[in-house]
Amino acid sequence: MQRDTDGGDRFDDRARIYHRTGTQADVPAVLTLLDDAVRWLAEHGRTGQWGTEPQSTDPRRIAMVTGWAKESGLVLACVPTGDGGERVVGALAVGTARSYAPPVNEPELYVNLLVTDRSWAGRGVGQALLDRARTLAVERGATLLRVDCYAGGDRALVRYYERAGFTAAEPFTVDQPTGPWPGQILSQRIR
Repeated sequence: MQRDTDGGDRFDDRARIYHRTGTQADVPAVLTLLDDAVRWLAEHGRTGQWGTEPQSTDPRRIAMVTGWAKESGLVLACVPTGDGGERVVGALAVGTARSYAPPVNEPELYVNLLVTDRSWAGRGVGQALLDRARTLAVERGATLLRVDCYAGGDRALVRYYERAGFTAAEPFTVDQPTGPWPGQILSQRIR
């Protein structure tokens, strides 16, 4: 147990989180996390990152998530439920760098997706998944972990990754039908 700042007890939520490899059966759960994130972003006026349309209706996004599951690159953060089941509270996809990322001359692991259940915000889900990505990088012999993110607006997502130990590297822009999408590649050395 941890002590809340107001003196009350609460469970250490991060201690309850466990990870498992995602399968094709988990694709709907990941798409739900993405849809919820889009809804939350839109409610907060942050539509530049993923727009306003549900990700679960985008054939490209469905294919991406399905591909990560097929390639064993999908990791889920789960918590047990009272009925013996589990609740997916975050998803991580790792693999090779995206086409817009400059190549590197060393073994790397690339974070292609990190999304968490907004109702679990501030409970360490994202950090736990990034810790898992670091472990996977070590297991696979990578010396570099990279991620990219939306760099528009107030750059809050860039700052999130910097607080998580990444260093901003190359900025980039992806041309989208809705206009240019500003991105930032960040990296972290793996020992």
